[in-house]
Amino acid sequence: MPHVERGMVVGLFGGSFNPPHPGHRLVAEIALKRLGLDQLWWMVTPGNPLKSRSILLPLAERIALSRDLARNPRIKITAFEERLKTSFTAHTLAHVVARHPGVRFVWIMGADSLKTFHRWQKWREIAALVPIVVVDRPGATLSFLSSPAARALSFARVDENAARSLGLRRPPAWTFIHGPRSTLSSTEIRQAARPVPMPGLREASGGLRRALKD
Repeated sequence: MPHVERGMVVGLFGGSFNPPHPGHRLVAEIALKRLGLDQLWWMVTPGNPLKSRSILLPLAERIALSRDLARNPRIKITAFEERLKTSFTAHTLAHVVARHPGVRFVWIMGADSLKTFHRWQKWREIAALVPIVVVDRPGATLSFLSSPAARALSFARVDENAARSLGLRRPPAWTFIHGPRSTLSSTEIRQAARPVPMPGLREASGGLRRALKD
């Protein structure tokens, strides 16, 4: 795992990243900026329990592509879940929190994941373990916010204007962040059968970085 120190606020951004694309980078950059994170762990998972492993690129390739894309000293690419022998977020978070007392972690996910969050194993335990930030994604925002998990956790929602305090709050606590949105999708990239690494990946990433600047 990346090195951290007590008092840090660290974002945890997990996914299969199959393949990673500038939309993932956009979510990470928004979270870093809006939450005032000291670090963001870009956690490349061995697999997704809700998706078929048959379509996965090799883990080493997904890690290399993620490193090529991220290029931010505060973004740490890691795949420690492989050593834990788990693909379940609840198990991972319990391990991370127990191993790093005094560090405040925030789980980061796109709004499309919020829509299916109620299907995740022990999703209520996840919400009770760490604060959660949901970053808007293209689609029907209202449908994301009316999802089963969003309704069940409505009592714990924090106003977007207070997002910077999220890492200091006791869970359950979550916020929904609006902002620049990318229409890129790993699924669409795979279906288009584009070569990996993708031409123009760095250029597109740079464009998204410029768009985030005030």
